[in-house]
Amino acid sequence: MSDPITKVEPIVLRIPFDDGGKGQGITPTRWSNLDIVLVRVETGSGLIGWGEAFGYMCQNATAVAVRDLVAPAVIGRDSRDPQAVNLAAQQALALFGRYGITMFAISGLDIALWDIAGKRAGLPLSRLIGSPHRDRIRAYASLVRYGEAERVEHFAAEAAALGYDEVKLHEVLPETIWAGRRGAGPRARLTVDVNCQWSLEQVRAMLPVLAETEVNWLEEPTFPPEDPTPWRAIAAEGIAIAAGENACTAMEFGRLVPALDVVQPSVTKVGGVTEFLKVAQVVRAAGKRLAPHSPYFGPGYWASLQLAAAIGAFEVFEFLYVRPEAWCGLDPVLPVDGVIRIPDAPGIGFEPDMSAIERYRI
Repeated sequence: MSDPITKVEPIVLRIPFDDGGKGQGITPTRWSNLDIVLVRVETGSGLIGWGEAFGYMCQNATAVAVRDLVAPAVIGRDSRDPQAVNLAAQQALALFGRYGITMFAISGLDIALWDIAGKRAGLPLSRLIGSPHRDRIRAYASLVRYGEAERVEHFAAEAAALGYDEVKLHEVLPETIWAGRRGAGPRARLTVDVNCQWSLEQVRAMLPVLAETEVNWLEEPTFPPEDPTPWRAIAAEGIAIAAGENACTAMEFGRLVPALDVVQPSVTKVGGVTEFLKVAQVVRAAGKRLAPHSPYFGPGYWASLQLAAAIGAFEVFEFLYVRPEAWCGLDPVLPVDGVIRIPDAPGIGFEPDMSAIERYRI
């Protein structure tokens, strides 16, 4: 017996956060708010699922795509088969591209459908898609870009004191990367995300710094991220290359993975849980490391935790090292001594905090 999708609703939130910095250096304008696009899906039987579509600074466009593209494509389809609904949405919306905003919107839908599937079965998502490998996951502190050595050192040291044994920097200068190493300490893993801002010549000039600071991986070092050709030359110098947060669908990862050492799919971008699981298979077949992108605090956070439980190769959880003014979910599970406990409630485990949603809704 089918259970048709009867409603797909985007809900845009803007939650201020503090990171101790200026909020400059990565995004087009100052970044000081978590722009969250919740996707609420309802079925004929009354089940409600919650998803998240990537929305940082593109929240309005993503929400419109959910409302005007995704919803009309899937209303009436059977919610019992998230994979079939995902495929139908991708086929219906192929004209609008299989990258960016369209896939962000489909990702939110898909997460919500898997949330419903878990609730219908009375199982956490991790048990619905396999046998859980763990009930907790090591997290790393993903620092914002500070651009000032003193701030980088301070916050890297603060994260280390809180029990994180791995710190990610979004720094591009030798002095700020060195500051991150000093702050994190000699035993911590240190990674660097360049966000595609270096040329190959700049990377080569930075190789001594990366080696001396013992960087675990270098993330998206050059532009464009669709062209990994230069990355193998960098990897040949002994620096592991990480990427994938900006790639959508398993097909694109099939092309990208051979050039990577560390693969970083984002459940709110890649096409949701359905495409994420396909990517995990590609990664496993290629024998690469899996360290997903997950710097968000809506249902995508909870879904990523469930995937961490279900997939043994899920290496480490990315925790965005900021202080939100509020959480949109009840009983948020936060790192303690650098480790996050994975919820075992049905679905993805996300329960909305309706008071927070009403307060921060746009």
